[in-house]
Amino acid sequence: MKKILVVEDSEMVIKVLRHLLGQLPQYQSIFAASMAQAVALIAQHSDIFAALVDINLPDAPNGEVVDYVLSKNIPSIVLTGNYDEEHREQLFNKGIVDYVTKEGRFAYNQAISMIQRLEKNQQIKVLVVDDSDVSLKHMCDLLKRHLFQVTAAVDGVDAIKVLLENPDVKLLIADYNMPRMDGFELVKNLRYKYEKNNLIMIGVSGDSNEALSAKFIKNGANDFLRKPFHPEEFYCRIIHNLEYLEISEKTADSIERDFLTNLYHRQYFFKTARDSYTNAQEKSIPLALAVINIDGFRQINDKFGYDWGDFALKHIANNLHNMLERFLLCRADSDNFFVLMPGLDNQKAEAFISSVRQLLSAEECIIDGEVHNFYISAGVTNKITSGIDGQVRHATILMYLAKDTGGNMVLGDEDEDES
Repeated sequence: MKKILVVEDSEMVIKVLRHLLGQLPQYQSIFAASMAQAVALIAQHSDIFAALVDINLPDAPNGEVVDYVLSKNIPSIVLTGNYDEEHREQLFNKGIVDYVTKEGRFAYNQAISMIQRLEKNQQIKVLVVDDSDVSLKHMCDLLKRHLFQVTAAVDGVDAIKVLLENPDVKLLIADYNMPRMDGFELVKNLRYKYEKNNLIMIGVSGDSNEALSAKFIKNGANDFLRKPFHPEEFYCRIIHNLEYLEISEKTADSIERDFLTNLYHRQYFFKTARDSYTNAQEKSIPLALAVINIDGFRQINDKFGYDWGDFALKHIANNLHNMLERFLLCRADSDNFFVLMPGLDNQKAEAFISSVRQLLSAEECIIDGEVHNFYISAGVTNKITSGIDGQVRHATILMYLAKDTGGNMVLGDEDEDES
């Protein structure tokens, strides 16, 4: 849980922010109505993630609290009732994340969104490419202010090397004029390998050529910035492109999901499982697969109807996801689930699925006012000689043996051999 410091002397604004932040359980809010209280809270809490700071307080009328909070390396979003160019310039020169003018509820939602953006930025790696030490440092400092993971390169050739060492880079910012390989050639070459949804590339330049922006974008850049730029424009362009990328990723991910349970669907499972199967064969590592069926699930649909059946499936799927999140899990059909467990031999995989069975049976589900506990039968196999399809067939046979034995049981390869 991340701590958010709110420094604000208006009771109305505090009430709004307390309500909005209270809807987000990942945050713990601490409130100060004066600079003195803010100083005391910062001394008490050494792990404050970010701050929302009013620029005018009774004991700090000239923004002194902003300077203090920033001096403690706390990313700060300024709340202000006034807006003018001089004010804006001063605030960004101080090193704030951003500012919000207090003009109704939307402004406060925007401030909360900025905090959520900072949290996301912590997981995003950015590569900045520029042969100018001054320009490189400036852009890196701006990005670090927003909590990005920042790495740097001095030209296009160096950038390619850094990308090979850091394949998880999501955003590249490249200057145009550089030795060995300029920014335009870098973007053009990289776009052969990286789709726009895989790597955002933004060109920057102080060159006076009016056509340069079009040249960059037509040859693969997502966007272009002309130097010198204001930090606010820099951030707006970056955030706009990241949000586009995140929407694209979310859309692509939803296509691979079961519409009811949000688990992966069977087609995605088989597509991904075949890669794991090839890897297991090449490296001679164990690969366990389980087929899981919910005992007596049809009775829920028959007794309570399909809406309650869907509710129960969501309950079960959510619990299975929490218990099996490190493995590949899918809803195969109706009340059947597949899970692939690379690295586990049959004995360990059978024991693990047995523990899942026990944990799931302890989770109560209220269906139309009645308490229900769900039990599963499962088959687990490590026989991969006939491919993933054959492995699913083996596990399915074991699952039906478990059901024929009375259900609420997990059987593995040894049990099939004994039968």
